[in-house]
Amino acid sequence: MLGTRGLRCWEAAGWDIGVLRNGEYIGEWELRTLGKGHFAVVKLARHVFTGQRVAVKVIDKSKLAGEAAGQLLQEVRCMKLVQHPNVVRLYEVIDTHSKLYLILELGDGGDMFDHIMRHEGGLAEGRAKHYFAQIVHAISYCHKLHVVHRDLKPENVVFFQEQGVVKLTDFGFSNRFQPGKMLTTSCGSLAYSAPEILLGDEYDAPAVDIWSLGVILYMLVCGQPPFQEANDSETLTMIMDCRYTVFSVSLPSPGSLISRMLQRDPRQRASLEQIEGHAWLQGVDPSPASRSLLPLTSHKRVSREEHEIIIQAMTCGHIADRDTIQE
Repeated sequence: MLGTRGLRCWEAAGWDIGVLRNGEYIGEWELRTLGKGHFAVVKLARHVFTGQRVAVKVIDKSKLAGEAAGQLLQEVRCMKLVQHPNVVRLYEVIDTHSKLYLILELGDGGDMFDHIMRHEGGLAEGRAKHYFAQIVHAISYCHKLHVVHRDLKPENVVFFQEQGVVKLTDFGFSNRFQPGKMLTTSCGSLAYSAPEILLGDEYDAPAVDIWSLGVILYMLVCGQPPFQEANDSETLTMIMDCRYTVFSVSLPSPGSLISRMLQRDPRQRASLEQIEGHAWLQGVDPSPASRSLLPLTSHKRVSREEHEIIIQAMTCGHIADRDTIQE
């Protein structure tokens, strides 16, 4: 938690920052609400140290029951664990008496759902392949750390135009899993959820993410969800029957890959290794973000005034004394 004393140090160092009073951000953060949910509000703010814009997920702890509070802690644990160029980064967690603030990396290009909706009939195959490879790369990393997302959908994939990549976000339904051990919690969004979750059955964690990957790829290349009917009941029936429009083109088309993921029986679904090795994805660089990140700025490129502000802030925060910092 960043206390009042620490905030005074930043203000003394010359940074325009807000303070936490009664659990709310005020001051010169340039706050703007981006979205609202039952438990949380997502706001736009300026980072206290770098001036970089960040997203602030403000969670009202008074609205969280025991199970919801536990899931929130799980979200924070998973996001701290998952550090990947195609996953939105959790910078900091600020805990107050009534609110929890998650300081998150902010995308500059909107989410994938809006992007798909602007491309009737789907994205160009090369572009769809480029984005999908990055999503698979991120989920493969998560699963290797035994983290399952459980709410994969285009709305939870964010564009970072300056970096030229897409990143996963919203780990609100994420959880740790043990290979071979089933999970039981039903969660996610109907149109993207695997049949076994909707049935309330025990389920294999990686398999439910793979089903959702199949839905995302279908949307990328078709421009619409595979299971979207007039009402939830009809949509549920389509998912249970695994009925969707099948591509008429031959291997190694995206259609063949989609059919390997949208399997009613989770044991028949493609593994992530099989997805990454599919012919349709060959020749695609799955990790351009690792080369697009800008290097850290050298002190030689910082102005004298900026350098002094940073020294003051670090000294005031008891990171080290001035002589040690300048060595």
